[in-house]
This record gives sequence, C-alpha cells and structure tokens, in this order.
Amino acid sequence: MSAEFELETEDLEWHRFANCLGVDPDLFFPERGASTREAKEVCRGCVVRDECLEYALEHGEKFGIWGGMSERERRRIRRERSVQRRTGATRTA
Repeated sequence: MSAEFELETEDLEWHRFANCLGVDPDLFFPERGASTREAKEVCRGCVVRDECLEYALEHGEKFGIWGGMSERERRRIRRERSVQRRTGATRTA
C-alpha cells in the first residue's frame, strides 16, 4: 500500500460515521438557487460534521454542502481564516 493511499484512507476514516452515508448525493449538490435545507438537515447532529467541513476546506471543495455549509458559507470561512493568518503573521513579525 502506498503512503499516499494510506494517508487518503486515513483522511476519510471519519466518513464511515457520517449521517449522509447512503443518502442520494444529489441532495448535497442542488441546482443553483435550489434549497439546501434538506441537505443541511441531514448534516445537523452528524457526529463527523466538523471533520467533513474541515475536509472540504482543506481540499478546496467548491461545490455542494459539506459539514452543513454551502459553498458561500465555506468561502466566507476561508476568507476569515486567510485574514487571521495574515494579521497573526503581522503581529508576530
């Protein structure tokens, strides 16, 4: 087994416990302008919601609902984290 495959497998171990396991994936990739409510409801209370969100943020997932958040919500988090990194780097310099 390659190290890359091992890392990827370990990285996705959380997925086995996800509420969305077995749910139609189309629910999490709604058409533009369609409701995300049902997908977010599946995510609500999921024990691996944080891991799912972090996976999407780390891997640059631009589409769909991940960790109970839409593309727009994840984009906002990425921007906020970017600002925090820049201002944190400025303060320590």
